[in-house]
Amino acid sequence: WGLGAEEAHAACSSSRSTFSASIPVCACLPAGSVSAAGSGDPYVGVTIGTAVTNLLSPSDLAAFLRAQRITHVRLYDADPRLLSALASSGATAIVGVPNDELLALGSSPATASAWVARRVLPFAAANSTSPGLISAIAVGDEVPTALPSALPILLPAIQSLAAALAAANLSSIPVSTPLPFSIVLEPFPPSQAYFNQSLAKSFLLPLLSHLANTSAPLMLNLYPYYSLMQSSGVVPVDNAMFKPLPPSLEMVDPNTLLHYTNVFDAMLDAVYVALKNLNVSAGIPVLVTETGWPSYGDRKEEPYASKDNANTYNSNLIKHVTEKPGTPMRPGAQASVYIYELFNEDLRPGPASEANWGLFHGNGTPVYLLHVTGKDGFLGNDTTDRTFCIAADDADEKAVQAAMDWACGPGRSDCTAIQPGEGCYEPNDVRSHASFAFNTYYQSQGKAGGSCYFQGAGMVTTTDPSHDSCIFVGSKLYSNVTKSDGANTTTTQTSDAEGSAVWRLRTGREKGFLSVLRLLLSLMVVVIMTNSNFWT
Repeated sequence: WGLGAEEAHAACSSSRSTFSASIPVCACLPAGSVSAAGSGDPYVGVTIGTAVTNLLSPSDLAAFLRAQRITHVRLYDADPRLLSALASSGATAIVGVPNDELLALGSSPATASAWVARRVLPFAAANSTSPGLISAIAVGDEVPTALPSALPILLPAIQSLAAALAAANLSSIPVSTPLPFSIVLEPFPPSQAYFNQSLAKSFLLPLLSHLANTSAPLMLNLYPYYSLMQSSGVVPVDNAMFKPLPPSLEMVDPNTLLHYTNVFDAMLDAVYVALKNLNVSAGIPVLVTETGWPSYGDRKEEPYASKDNANTYNSNLIKHVTEKPGTPMRPGAQASVYIYELFNEDLRPGPASEANWGLFHGNGTPVYLLHVTGKDGFLGNDTTDRTFCIAADDADEKAVQAAMDWACGPGRSDCTAIQPGEGCYEPNDVRSHASFAFNTYYQSQGKAGGSCYFQGAGMVTTTDPSHDSCIFVGSKLYSNVTKSDGANTTTTQTSDAEGSAVWRLRTGREKGFLSVLRLLLSLMVVVIMTNSNFWT
C-alpha cells in the first residue's frame, strides 16, 4: 500500500479552469452538523470543476444546489458572482486562493489584507447580507506536487490571510491548504507511516503549528483509486471500494493488529500516525478535501474506471462517513470528505478518466444513481412530488429480467427507448433497462400502490434516474411525448436549476422487426407468467 500518490490527478487539478472557480460542495446533513474546520459531526461534500461545456450560470447553479439539498460549498477561488448567488441558496462556502495568486499574497501582507477586504468581507462581515456564507479559506491546491516552486511562500500567504481575517474580527474563519496524500510515505501498514522528511522541518512543522494555534484543519486529498491503480495487484479491488471482505483477506497492521476493511481508513490512519510522529497531532482535525472515483476511462490503461465502481465507491463512502464509524485507530472520530466531483468536466485534458469523475453531467442529469437511500436526502433531486420506480438493489437479476419482460410485454410499457441505438440503450445491462421499463409502467399507472412491486424486483426512489440523453418519464426534465406519423419526438422544459440547457429524450420510429419481437416476447411471457402475479 505504499503507492497511494495521486500525482497524475494533481497535475490536472492544478490547472482547473475558473468560473472563476471550481466549487467543491458539501452535501447537506442535519442542520448545524457541519464545521468548516473539520470538527463536529462528519459531512460529505462534492467538488465542482468548471471545465464543463455550457456550465450553469451562477444563479442556476445555486438553484441546482438547492434542488439537490447541497448546503456547503468550497470554491477554488472566491468569485464574487458565484458567492452572491450562493448567498441566497442557504449554502456556506469554503473559498480558495488559486496557486497562481500565492506569490502576491505570500510576499505582501498588504495584498493579503486587500484580498480579504475584496473577496471575504462583502460576504462574511457582520454587516453583510450573508455573514455566515464563508466558513473557511483553502490556500492553493496540492502545492508540494503541483507547484513546488511556490512552497516557500505558501505558509506566509496562509499567515498573512489569517492575520488579515483577525484584524477584520473574522478569526473564526480558519485558513489552511489542501495537500496531496503523497506527502505521507510508507502508508501501509499505517503504524509505520511518516511525512516526507524533505518537507517535515522546513514546511510541515511550521504549517501544523499554525493550524494547531488557529484551530484550522489539515486538508488532504485522498484517493484509494490511485492506490489501487498503482499497487500492481497488492490492493484488493473490493477493499478500495468499501466492500466487505472475509476476515482472511482483510489487511492487518502487524504492529497494532488492527484490521482494515477499506483503503480509505488505512490512509487516514497513516496520516494520524505521521502527525503523531511530529508530535503535533493534538487538536488538528483532518478534512479530506478530495476523494472519488472515475466513471469512465481508457479500457486498457484505466480498467477500474467504470460507472459501477464509481457508484459503489461513492455510495459506500457516503454511508461510511455519515454513519460515523471512525477508523480502526480512531473509532468514532470520522473525518469529513468532499467527493470529486459534482459535474463531469468534459473539457478537461489528460487521460480519459479526467473528464469523468462527476456525479452529474454538465446539464444536470446523473451519470449514475447513487445508492444512498435514507441518507438525509444527499443529492436527492427535487422530491416534493416526484417518485420513480427502478430495479431493486438486492433483487436477483433473473427476477429483474422476467419483470422487465412482463413490463415491456403484457404490461404494455413503451420500451422503445431501451432498444439498440435509442437514448436509453446505454448502459446496456439488465438493471438499467429494467429501471426504465419499471418506471414507465409505474408512471402509466399513476404511481398506484403496488405498481412498483414486480415480485420484489422493483423499488421506489425519490432520486431522478435520468442520465445523459435518457430522460425518465416523471422527471422534471420530461414534458411530453408526441407521435407524428409513427415517430416519437420529445419536448422538454427547463426549471430554474436547468437554466438554458436543452433537454431531449431520444426516441425513434418503432421498426417492424421490433414489433414482431415484442409480440414474440409477449407470447413467451404469457406462458411463463401463467402461474405468476407480480402484484401480490
